[in-house]
Amino acid sequence: MALDAALRRMGYEQGEMCTHSFRATASTLLNELGWNSDLIERQLAHAERNSIRAAYNRAEYLSERREMMQA
Repeated sequence: MALDAALRRMGYEQGEMCTHSFRATASTLLNELGWNSDLIERQLAHAERNSIRAAYNRAEYLSERREMMQA
């Protein structure tokens, strides 16, 4: 809420820009740059949609995510 309030003070209207938009922008850019979608989804804290894969893959990809975010 505090970040959304800051955006409003900067002149962005509700529906024009919100903090979730930053997540969408990051996901789009990282995918366009060719980063592994598993890294991106884990960085955004999205749950695995495939229940079988979710049951077995508990990887956090920390070193790769760190590299991705620094890039």
